[in-house]
Amino acid sequence: HFTPEFGWMNDPNGMFVTSNDKTGQLYHFHYQYNPYAAVWGNMHWGHAITKDLIHWEYLPFSLSPDDLGQIFSGSSIVDEENVAGYGKNTVFSYYTSAGSHQQQSLAYSQDNGFTFTKFDKNPIVPNTDKPDFRDPKVIKIKKNGETKSIYVMCLAVGNHIEFYSSTNLLSWTY
Repeated sequence: HFTPEFGWMNDPNGMFVTSNDKTGQLYHFHYQYNPYAAVWGNMHWGHAITKDLIHWEYLPFSLSPDDLGQIFSGSSIVDEENVAGYGKNTVFSYYTSAGSHQQQSLAYSQDNGFTFTKFDKNPIVPNTDKPDFRDPKVIKIKKNGETKSIYVMCLAVGNHIEFYSSTNLLSWTY
């Protein structure tokens, strides 16, 4: 089990695994987090790593609120094929920006998931009229024999799920 050192936590988010010669295999765990109080609000993404899923090292939070709103739930994926052009094994984290409208945003890491930069064209999936439009889960689909992968984003929208696709992890089509 995992508990932050201080503050309020909720949904696990953006979990992924990295591996390199210096650190070996590391499991990255993000979670919805208020680093300033033990109550809901002021949502960030907290961050911790582990080699054994038992002993955790706390890291500074990865994502904090901005002009688009608080940082709600999402997921991460490692771009092993460099389809986005940001470098092989860049980590892409998709999250809900929860401001006046819930919209989907992106941050990326080029240092094995230790620091993240918000994409300069956020939101990547805008929304102006749906009250619930959140919690992106991105998966990679590669069919046998095909050279290109397709990425699918599943979103909770009101009382149903919507699907978006991409071939480059940056541009999404309903």
